[in-house]
Amino acid sequence: MSDGGRALEPVFDERGLIPVVVQQEGTGEVLMLAWMDAEALRRTRESGRATYWSRSRGEYWVKGETSGHVQHVRDVQLDCDGDTLLLIVDQVGAACHTGSRTCFIPLDPP
Repeated sequence: MSDGGRALEPVFDERGLIPVVVQQEGTGEVLMLAWMDAEALRRTRESGRATYWSRSRGEYWVKGETSGHVQHVRDVQLDCDGDTLLLIVDQVGAACHTGSRTCFIPLDPP
């Protein structure tokens, strides 16, 4: 990844993880937030399928591997500080484990 000739590298936290915001290609809809380590990022870029690190299970998971709700990765972007990734995907089916299209729920107005 580069920024006008300047190489950008992901900055992983003390656990070796980086947050990943997942956005629908074309609409810009924010679907979910997940986590990756360097290996998950490598697998994602090589396969074109979103692969994440499950903090609760302590293992890799490929989105849609069991549900069929896959994420075909169209682009991987790094924010200017290098500490957050943005995945642009073509989401097939629900993105949320609850069966909803997105993991985000509107809050009631204050």
